[in-house]
Amino acid sequence: MKKSLLLLLLSLLAACGDGGKKALPGGPGAAMPPAEVDVITVATASAIISQDLPGRVQAVRSAQVRARVEGVVEKRLFTEGTDIAAGTPLFRIDSRSYQAQAAAAAADLAAAQAVFARYKPLLDIKAVSQQEFDAAEARVKQAEAASTRAKLDLENAVPPAPISGRIGRALVTEGALVGKGEATHLVTIEQLDPVRVEFSQSYSDMLRLQKAVKSGKQKQADSAKVALVLEDGSLYPEPGRLQFADLAVDANSGAVVLRAEFPNPRRELLPGTFVRIRFPQAQLDEAIRVPQRAVQGGPQSQTVMVVDAEGKVVPRPIKTSAMSGGDFIVTDGLKVGEQVIVNGLQKARPGAVVKPVPWTPGAPLMAGPPAGKPAAASAPAAPGKPGEEKK
Repeated sequence: MKKSLLLLLLSLLAACGDGGKKALPGGPGAAMPPAEVDVITVATASAIISQDLPGRVQAVRSAQVRARVEGVVEKRLFTEGTDIAAGTPLFRIDSRSYQAQAAAAAADLAAAQAVFARYKPLLDIKAVSQQEFDAAEARVKQAEAASTRAKLDLENAVPPAPISGRIGRALVTEGALVGKGEATHLVTIEQLDPVRVEFSQSYSDMLRLQKAVKSGKQKQADSAKVALVLEDGSLYPEPGRLQFADLAVDANSGAVVLRAEFPNPRRELLPGTFVRIRFPQAQLDEAIRVPQRAVQGGPQSQTVMVVDAEGKVVPRPIKTSAMSGGDFIVTDGLKVGEQVIVNGLQKARPGAVVKPVPWTPGAPLMAGPPAGKPAAASAPAAPGKPGEEKK
């Protein structure tokens, strides 16, 4: 009996030993497949040299509505933060005194006109002198001016919107006394479609590009169309047009002020927003472009990861000259046909074997483990006891 048990135990141990030699799929002894990385194949093509210049969004038209007459605000007639049309009444100021003044001015005008009408036939028969007639005529003109001024004050008791646009918050409330010794600021209206962006470019950069164009190294780009880069780095879908370039250089900054205009139908761009203008400057016929995300290091030392003929990752120092949209223009270090890693750099350690996959522009960044750490195996887990963790 003891001998039989001993033989059974030896058989089980032998079976376990054989199982340990056979690596389960995804187990510690299994060979990991090469990590996939997104690559681009180096090629030459036409490229537009661009520069991202800082700027701020401004309303194309902005109007500060102010009180033109003195009085107490009786009512606000608009909804804050809405679009309104030009001529829309905004506030109602107590106008009883202005109504009385307008009525008195109208009565004075009627009296002056009656005197003038009576004097006119009398002048023909010399019943009144020319001096008296001229005085009556002047009185009519004075009464007309006073009546016009009284009517204008009465109209200004209900200030209208001078332009169409988005109206902001009211700066006064009902019961406030406005126009007492100053033109009280009531509310601001801003026209937000289109909007404009003012930005500046270094004058030295402009001269350098002009020299490159004159020497034939670069071609002049169409700078009339510009793009807008939002604060989060995304590109605004609506293209803009350059509207204005200052003729003088700012003495403090050494830059030239420029202005571009962008459509804003969905009111996505708000005044005061910090943006960057992607400004086209020159054109290259044969240029090597590499996405910005593929370049590592700073301006003095830049490197990309290249997949060689054996599928191994090799670091490659490069030199860049300018930007073309979101890409670097490479002047030295890369040859046509080489494969540069764009996504999956965390898995691309020098000397590691990888599987290159063509990169699709706009594809999301690869999510993977840090370099040197294998990803979790996709093979089914080995069977084990319930509740037992796999080591």
